[in-house]
Amino acid sequence: MNPVKISLLAGALFGVTGVVLGAWGAHGLDAFLGGADTGAWETAVQYQLIHALALLLLGVLLHLSADPALVWSSRLVIVGVLLFSGSIYLLTLGGPRWLGPVTPLGGSALIAGWLALAVGAWRWR
Repeated sequence: MNPVKISLLAGALFGVTGVVLGAWGAHGLDAFLGGADTGAWETAVQYQLIHALALLLLGVLLHLSADPALVWSSRLVIVGVLLFSGSIYLLTLGGPRWLGPVTPLGGSALIAGWLALAVGAWRWR
């Protein structure tokens, strides 16, 4: 699959799952968890949705330019969302505590993805 398609597909899937998980967090998570950790859940949803939009933008940019920095930006954002938001979701639902250190790794991947986007923007012709 080409980077444009991967970025657009990931953005769309992160968008739809972000809306579903956000709705569940707003309407069903309290009953499931007894009110604990909803703030962390909301943070995970917010980051997932913001980065879903970033991936859609990256898909458009990748359609216009195959700059390797943009390809890496897309990859890093995808990995970052999976690690950052994914680990928070699992931890909130009672997942193993060893997932705790995974969250900052995901955050680091998101930061690196934004930096790679900046490099791609700098080199834009």
